[in-house]
Amino acid sequence: MAPSTTDRLSSRFVAAHLFQVLVMFLVIGGILFLAAGRLDWWMAWAFLIVYFLIALVTTLWMLRTNPELTQERDRPGQNVKSWDNLLVMLNLLLSLVLFAVIGLDAGRYGWSEVPLGVRGLGLLGFIPAFGLPLWATQVNAYLSSRVRIQQERGHTVVAAGPYRYVRHPMYAGMICYDVSVPLVLGSWWGLAVGMVMIAAVILRTALEDRMLQRELPGYQAYSQQVRYRLLPGVW
Repeated sequence: MAPSTTDRLSSRFVAAHLFQVLVMFLVIGGILFLAAGRLDWWMAWAFLIVYFLIALVTTLWMLRTNPELTQERDRPGQNVKSWDNLLVMLNLLLSLVLFAVIGLDAGRYGWSEVPLGVRGLGLLGFIPAFGLPLWATQVNAYLSSRVRIQQERGHTVVAAGPYRYVRHPMYAGMICYDVSVPLVLGSWWGLAVGMVMIAAVILRTALEDRMLQRELPGYQAYSQQVRYRLLPGVW
C-alpha cells in the first residue's frame, strides 16, 4: 500500500530536520578546520562528533514527542518582536565568529593555553548547556524560537520542570554553552567572544521578561513566585 499524503509529508519533515543537523555539522566543522588550517585536530573532531550526536538525538526526540513545537520553532507565527529578530541574527553571526576565533586560536596559532582541569569543567558545562533546553522543551509547549505571544496556540504561563527554579532556563542553557564550547576546545579568545554572546542573551532575557510581564496573563504572578530569571540567588 502506498504511503498517505500525511506520511509522505511527515517523512519530508523528518528528512528536512535531519538535513539541517548535517548542514550545521558541516558549517561548524568547516569554519573550525578552515580557521585552523589543518585537519589533524583531534579535539575539534571529538567535539564535532559529540555535538552531532547530541543534536541528532535531540532532533529525533523533538520530532517524535512534540512535532507541533518543532513546527513553531521552525516557522514562528505572527507578532514576533522586531528587536528579537535583530538579536537572533546577532547571535548567529557571533556563533560563526566564535568558531572562527577558536579555530585560529586553539587550532592554528596557539595563542591560548587552557589547563586540562578547566577544559574538564567546560565539558561538565555541556550537561546544563544541552540538558536545560531539552528539559524546557519537554514541559513548555510554547517555547518558540522567537519572542512572541502565541495567542493562536492558547499561550499560558508554564511553571513546571526547570521553570520552578528560573524563568528562562533555555537562555541559562545557552549561557552554559557559550562558556563551555571555547573552554573545551581550549581558547580563551573564544571565551571572550562567548562573553559578548552572553551579554546578548542577558539583554534578550531582560527584554523578553519585560514583554511577558506586560502581555502574558498570569506572568506577573508567576514572576513573584519564581524570582530569578537565569541564575537562582543572583538574577
